Amino acid sequence: MNTIIDIPELFGTDVFSEAVMQQRLEPDTFHAWKQCISTGSSLPLQVANSIAEAMKVWAIEKGATHYTHWFQPMTGITAEKHDSFISPVGDGRVIMEFSGKELVRGEPDASSFPSGGLRATFEARGYTAWDPTAHAFVKDNSLYIPTCFFSYTGAALDEKTPLLRSLDEVSREATRILRLFGDTQTNRIHVSVGAEQEYFLIPKSLYAQREDLRLTGRTLFGAAAPKGQELEDHYFGTIRTRVSSFMKDLDEQLWRVGVLSKTKHNEAAPCQHELAPIFSDAGNACDSNQVVMAIMKKCAAKHDLVCLLHEKPFAGVNGSGKHNNWSLCTDSGRNLFSPGKTPRQNAQFLVFLAAFIKGVDEYQDFLRCTVATAGNDHRLGAHEAPPAIISIFLGDELTAVVESIINGTNYTDPEKSLMRIGVDVLPSIPKDTTDRNRTSPVAFTGNKFEFRMLGSSQSVAGPNVALNTIMAEELGQFADILEKADDFDAALQKLVCDTLKAHQRIIFNGNGYSDAWREEAAQRGLSNLSSTAEALSAYVAEKNVALVTKRGIFSEEEFRARHEIYMEAYCKVINIEARTTLDMAIQQILPAAVHYSSDLALAVQRKKELGIQAKAEASLLARLTEHTDSLYAACEQLRTNLENVPKEDTQAAMFYFRNTIVTDMTTIRSHADALEQLTDKTYWPYPTYSDILFY
Repeated sequence: MNTIIDIPELFGTDVFSEAVMQQRLEPDTFHAWKQCISTGSSLPLQVANSIAEAMKVWAIEKGATHYTHWFQPMTGITAEKHDSFISPVGDGRVIMEFSGKELVRGEPDASSFPSGGLRATFEARGYTAWDPTAHAFVKDNSLYIPTCFFSYTGAALDEKTPLLRSLDEVSREATRILRLFGDTQTNRIHVSVGAEQEYFLIPKSLYAQREDLRLTGRTLFGAAAPKGQELEDHYFGTIRTRVSSFMKDLDEQLWRVGVLSKTKHNEAAPCQHELAPIFSDAGNACDSNQVVMAIMKKCAAKHDLVCLLHEKPFAGVNGSGKHNNWSLCTDSGRNLFSPGKTPRQNAQFLVFLAAFIKGVDEYQDFLRCTVATAGNDHRLGAHEAPPAIISIFLGDELTAVVESIINGTNYTDPEKSLMRIGVDVLPSIPKDTTDRNRTSPVAFTGNKFEFRMLGSSQSVAGPNVALNTIMAEELGQFADILEKADDFDAALQKLVCDTLKAHQRIIFNGNGYSDAWREEAAQRGLSNLSSTAEALSAYVAEKNVALVTKRGIFSEEEFRARHEIYMEAYCKVINIEARTTLDMAIQQILPAAVHYSSDLALAVQRKKELGIQAKAEASLLARLTEHTDSLYAACEQLRTNLENVPKEDTQAAMFYFRNTIVTDMTTIRSHADALEQLTDKTYWPYPTYSDILFY
């Protein structure tokens, strides 16, 4: 019998939310915290002490015995060090204590976290600082306190600090634009984000038998199963009972910690699924997505499943992405990417639209870099993900509006020769004005832009830092022009028209997978950074460094450090994959093939002794021998090449891994997968795609 869940009662029960704070804090303390949130001012220690005491009492009531400063280092995942609330009182007893100082600041050892040269390895000191804009929560008997992470010198060592900086910047510049349109009420612009999460679930018992899955998160070998996803019977199909049980458990756990888990369904590939949340502000959306990924993995283990978040765990079927739905909203909840129904609202919408188009065009390489990972290289450009070429999909109706502005015509009334921004009323543009374009990297979907290139395992912080910073820069440039204008309407008309005309090359509504588009994109001058190695080389282009330093998102040192961290991460991932490839090929695949070949040779010999022809066996043996010899030779080549990886130059090493080591691994896989299809299944050393995807 199913237990009825009171979701409104359950939701946020393990979150030290604003409602809980208002209930448990003194009015003056609560007001001081609200002032801190709205103005960015620091909290007096006395106020922090009061909040810490209330937070501790609440957490202990929830079963917490420890607290942790939960932060997001440059590893792409979260980190935590747990301290208990106990404090000795001198007579062999303890009391439970938690001070404002412990709430506001922590000091985890930072020596083993990536720094990109921001500090020497032996310099271990790092600090965490409470992010009061994010709510603490209780999970696994610990109080989790969202924090920022920085070095002894104050340099950001995490994903979240730059995100918070970028949120302030885009809010400031967007507010300047609103003031020009007579909006004196809005004090803060919020970035709204909804991160849809794709993932695979496979049986734990099968996962345990695959060294590649355990060490790298993806299958380095595997011949295609006789059936894949071509029948499209898994997409939105009936959810397996075992998976449904997992999803129910997952939803309840996420709701308890305040994650707005909304939608769940089967995705296109066998064993692939998706979770979509309700939109929230970008800071909390980033935290929530990290919680989602962590709880997914723990929850799967309870159901004897393993959650795979790699972008391409299985070749030949869809990989997993993370669609980042991004928009700007006022503190009263008005979406700035909604066209509106009056001339002034239309004009304001077009300003924000033009700024976005200009920004994506000018900083397309920066945006591409934020989704450049070794895992995503296997996914981008395939049949479930956008190509590596950045473009914007607007849909037919909005594209027609843009073209009418550029051409000086009104597309709803050909008799009118000129469309005056801020005078004419645009036609209503409904949310589903046109069909979706799944091949587009950046798609307008009614009142938001969907950035579809993110990999399923990565933090959403980096891509949103880029979107926020780019938008802040363009809005700032627009505000500089419009604030000086003698005739605002004329300046507005010229600004929007000139901007759209100059940057219309980035707008593309067609098939992003086609060869014709790649050729056309090259003619338009759009960048095509097809691999992580190529993309990261553009990360620290002069204009990108100038952008982030001008806007105060990064110091130049912080930004270049991230470039180094990303290159090192790529090299480490490929190195681990290459060594795992060798292990499996030499210790598992070759012995299995040799064993089967030996038994097959004996069978051939016996038939010959009996005077019986063994054409099939002999032919099969020849093919096995050919691929076995080639596999061994390819392994030796990879072993030699791994010894020659450049040691002193990270960028040179990155390109060496991309051009040499990845090529070697591809060669090894081709022979290993051929052997899998030739070898008796009882000899094969690990579960096949058929075993895993159709368990």
